[in-house]
Amino acid sequence: MPKGVFAESGADLRLEGIKKRFPGFTAIEELDLTIPAGSFFALLGPSGCGKTTTLRLVAGLEEPTEGRILIGGQDVTRTKPFQRPVNTVFQSYALFPHMTILENVAFGLRRRRIGDPVAKAHEALRLVELDHLAARRPAQLSGGQQQRVALARAVVNRPALLLLDEPLGALDLKLRRQMQLELKSIQTEVGLTFVHVTHDQEEAMTMADTVAVMNKGRIEQMGSPEILYELPATVFVANFLGQSNLFAGPVQESSGETIGVDVGGERIQVPTSRAQRTSGYVTVGVRPEKLTLHETPETIPSGANRLGPGRVTDVSFSGVSTQYLVEVPGLGTIVVFAQNTTSGPVASLGAEVWVAWDAGHTFVLADEPPADGRFSDDADTQAIAAQARERMLTELEEA
Repeated sequence: MPKGVFAESGADLRLEGIKKRFPGFTAIEELDLTIPAGSFFALLGPSGCGKTTTLRLVAGLEEPTEGRILIGGQDVTRTKPFQRPVNTVFQSYALFPHMTILENVAFGLRRRRIGDPVAKAHEALRLVELDHLAARRPAQLSGGQQQRVALARAVVNRPALLLLDEPLGALDLKLRRQMQLELKSIQTEVGLTFVHVTHDQEEAMTMADTVAVMNKGRIEQMGSPEILYELPATVFVANFLGQSNLFAGPVQESSGETIGVDVGGERIQVPTSRAQRTSGYVTVGVRPEKLTLHETPETIPSGANRLGPGRVTDVSFSGVSTQYLVEVPGLGTIVVFAQNTTSGPVASLGAEVWVAWDAGHTFVLADEPPADGRFSDDADTQAIAAQARERMLTELEEA
């Protein structure tokens, strides 16, 4: 795209058959992705999953080993970074300390010889509510204010894509939550396409229209935050995006609308629409906040799923809710989040309880359950390098 030409609104981004290999390992196995124009899109995943590499590929800071990158329908795969209609906001704001805030924001416009850079810089600063500080220098601003200046400096160029690489990581919790809402508001107002890379689940769910969860160089699942949370497709997504209680068991019966799964001798009902698999040995899950504690099975509503009896092994107060750990023989530890609507815990340490939940909150994952029925978080990406190295050595030997 010609230098000095900027989009008035966001453009769509398409990644086709993208692979990225580094010496000794493969960062991206295979990636096909379409991000609609004007959307707020989040790439979410643990360190080493390939999300930052994807962002660098889009920015032109890395070249793909295979595949194509298209922005607004134009192939920019071999285009230099400064020729792409892309701006990036990093965790490190990289403001020029010797320049005023206004000069920092206008810098890119002047370099590109865009007309009336000062007026446009003031407009961008008004957008982030910092125009009254235009004469100050970066050292005179707080971390949150510097982050907004970096955002204004990127937005003022009207890029077709604005790439956000963990931009809120250096902020404290309260300010980070405030900036999440402000970023979403700014994206809605300017209408650009935002691509946000983060490992923070709350950040992605708060701001993004669509979230893609990455793991080991691939996208595990993509969709709206609500769908990903309520209907995770894999064990990784279920455990990475919040917490889940997971169980393994055989499907014993299947009707048109529900399936029945044997979990620890209890029949667990799952709506067919919420099941990735409907036969064989399956992985069943439910979120901790969907569960309720009962002293006796008689108090459990008719038709609800239930497991127990179990014993409360830990009670942890966290303000809004209390976490209970319930040890159920043969099933392990079940996590329950109970909202603190009454004073005091709903169950005491050592108490015998049953856990129950509405069948409509249950889901069945696509993963094959582990043989021993034990589920563990699969956030370790260190194995990617070893596996990829073995594949590359094999390819070299065969060549």
